[in-house]
Amino acid sequence: MSYTTLVDAATLKAHLADSDWRVIDVRHQLLDAGYGERVYAEGHLPGAVFMHCDCDLAGPLTGANGRHPLPEKDALAARLGQCGIGPQTQVVVYDDAQGMIAGRLWWMLRWLGHDKVAVLDGGLQAWLAAGGQMTQEVPAFPAAEFVVNERASLVDADFVRAFLQTSRMYLVDARSADRFRGENETIDPVGGHIPGAVNRFFRENLQADGCFKPAGQLRSEWLLVLDGALPEHVVHQCGSGVSACHNVLAMEIAGLSGSRLYAGSWSEWCADPARPVAV
Repeated sequence: MSYTTLVDAATLKAHLADSDWRVIDVRHQLLDAGYGERVYAEGHLPGAVFMHCDCDLAGPLTGANGRHPLPEKDALAARLGQCGIGPQTQVVVYDDAQGMIAGRLWWMLRWLGHDKVAVLDGGLQAWLAAGGQMTQEVPAFPAAEFVVNERASLVDADFVRAFLQTSRMYLVDARSADRFRGENETIDPVGGHIPGAVNRFFRENLQADGCFKPAGQLRSEWLLVLDGALPEHVVHQCGSGVSACHNVLAMEIAGLSGSRLYAGSWSEWCADPARPVAV
């Protein structure tokens, strides 16, 4: 059996020693780039390897391509291969931020054609609540060949600009409501949102314990968000293409497959003053 959306702590415990399972720790804080490496060194899930949001899950910054541009596909594939991830590997990704960072790697693996990837539901907090153990031991795995079969799950700024406020695209912004409105913007230099976008804060996908809402509830809520739009017309964005992946995951859990990601998101969009802004 393979897992393609979520794995709970009990299931991960049962498979932790399986040779064809890999656990990836992607803990990160936007305002503290060294946080993930520090907490990984202090303790992580047994067998987990660390991947850095800014270095492994993002490429070089140009000033015009957003805060977390996607890395080159071959570089990402090589890094995944170093972690021992091959075509048959079941990958489980976790963080301590309610899946905000884990969702990014989940989406990236699927973008490259690897379906056997799931997010640890509830993250590190759920693991500890279930009595899961931690270790400081850094694992080493034989390198594997990660084969790229890229999916058409990505759009760029030109696509967004071309289909603004048309039936070909239904844009969903995953940022908090105040940032969507252009208020309290402390991360990006311009406040506001892309014209025509609707707002679905990614944390609305979660229950109070930090685990995802049941699939049926997510489906009902997302059908209201989509307001009749087809899932394949949905494009997700956020500030830098990270928390938007949480909304892609929520739609997948809800059985609403086919949406795409604008990875550059608001930080790329607002870098060009010629692009329109709404507040």
